[in-house]
Amino acid sequence: MTFESLNLISPILQALKEEGYSVPTPIQHQAIPKVLGRRDLLACAQTGTGKTAAFAVPILQLLQGSPRQNKSSKSIRALILTPTRELAIQINDSIAAYGKHLPIRHTVIFGGVSQHGQVNALSRGIDILTATPGRLLDLIQQGLLSLEQVEYFVLDEADRMLDMGFIHDVRRVIRLLPRERQSLFFSATMPPEIVDLAESILRNPEQVAVTPPSSTVDRIDQQLYHVEKTQKKNLLIHLMREMAIPTALVFTRTKHGADRLVKDLLKAGISAEAIHGNKSQNARQRALSNFKARTTRVLVATDIAARGIDIDELSHVFNYEIPNIPETYVHRIGRTGRAGLSGIAISFCEPEEKAYIRDIQKLIGKPIPVVSEHPFASMSAFAAQEIKQERPAPQPVQQNRQGQKPKKQRYFTGMNRSV
Repeated sequence: MTFESLNLISPILQALKEEGYSVPTPIQHQAIPKVLGRRDLLACAQTGTGKTAAFAVPILQLLQGSPRQNKSSKSIRALILTPTRELAIQINDSIAAYGKHLPIRHTVIFGGVSQHGQVNALSRGIDILTATPGRLLDLIQQGLLSLEQVEYFVLDEADRMLDMGFIHDVRRVIRLLPRERQSLFFSATMPPEIVDLAESILRNPEQVAVTPPSSTVDRIDQQLYHVEKTQKKNLLIHLMREMAIPTALVFTRTKHGADRLVKDLLKAGISAEAIHGNKSQNARQRALSNFKARTTRVLVATDIAARGIDIDELSHVFNYEIPNIPETYVHRIGRTGRAGLSGIAISFCEPEEKAYIRDIQKLIGKPIPVVSEHPFASMSAFAAQEIKQERPAPQPVQQNRQGQKPKKQRYFTGMNRSV
């Protein structure tokens, strides 16, 4: 299977070739023909599967194939809604790469920076707008842009929108869109709330699932280290030196924790920078650029800042602190093992995080292998044993007052529910 077999136009094929793409990923292979066929799409795809091209490429071709009827119009024709600034910037950069040989105008808007430059870009007329919900609604309320002429709508990282509390903003945006449009819905996981949201957006959609909901990428080598909280920084420094790791993305739960860890790494002679919500957009972009250029060895990030970070050939991801939301673990380790490459995800578990690991293992359906031989092994009772998935003991069937067995509860299990 090649991109040529997907009936893409020559300017896009040329751009893909220049980017080094020759064979479509499974999500691209399945999604692109469906989008070109003007069908709504519900796609369950983990990060790192190539989903940006799965929606950006066909939208570019559809826009090129149906020029504006009113050439003087400055209305937005395609809207891509995404949860974070970094992901929005990445998507806009990808559109620039795939559409470099097309006269398609595009820009990106997000909060945390002055709106002046963004408003100027919109005033010149935009075909494709990539936006975060807050800044988009802000500019709409100011009367600086309208969604009345949107023909194509993409909701990317829908489950992350839910995690970050943006669902109400998303629903507000949807109410401002025209009823006649093509909608594409992408999510790494499909909890019931996300399925309900999809039902409100899509009309008789095609469904694509390249990996089971909530599963982790098979190529990622997952490892679990039991360690006391006070020894985590020492273990990280030890592994960075012992394994000669060239670059690593390290996740913390808090902004303060990220800044403190950077100071510890710098004292140990390991170049590091932090990326989180308190950093300015310029500082975040500079830290990310330095990390991609490998002038910074360790990038320490919080979950909100790290969503959408796309780094080629990133070999190691560290869960310095275990996330309390199991799906977040899937998103974190998905930063490595991208585009078919292998990767290593290392988690540091202190005694208080035992329950989080248990929940994660239930979600991914398998235990995380424990590395017990290391100089900072926790002395806690559970540390020497692998945390096993725990299932509730079967309960005796109780009868109701009429002597009848109660009806079984029904549980949603991912993509089985029709949308």
